[in-house]
Amino acid sequence: MDVSQAKPEVFTVHYVLKNKIGELVDTSEGSEPLHFIYGSPDIIEGIQKAVKDRNVGDCLEVTVPPAMAYGEHNPELIRKVPRSMFEGVEDLQIGMKFQTNTGDEAKIVQVVGIDGNLVKVDANHPLAGFTLYFDLEIVGRREATEDEITQGRPLF
Repeated sequence: MDVSQAKPEVFTVHYVLKNKIGELVDTSEGSEPLHFIYGSPDIIEGIQKAVKDRNVGDCLEVTVPPAMAYGEHNPELIRKVPRSMFEGVEDLQIGMKFQTNTGDEAKIVQVVGIDGNLVKVDANHPLAGFTLYFDLEIVGRREATEDEITQGRPLF
């Protein structure tokens, strides 16, 4: 078989994500592991490179720089917008998230400041600019089905 014709693989991974001082940020422990097709744009490059050529049962400690995660924090993605854009929101508060539909794709913005009739929103991913520290355990690895390849995601 020509290896260039090999089917993409589905990886199933349990993860623990910590910040640089070791505090827990996110985990799959006690819930569903992460399932993804290798090469999917939905999974950060750092995780994909870490699991490549690894096997079920492998446990890894992985440090992922911003460039291989959610990118650098981009100050151009922070904007001040009129409070009127949040019409119908009674109690607007810092930390609230909203979906916008500007341009070709929907984006999530987070309210990071309120100054009278101006609201400062940030469209950066919350983990943009951060180095991520993962403990990964590969609990599944198999060939993707034709349906999964067509849909671009694992099916269970």
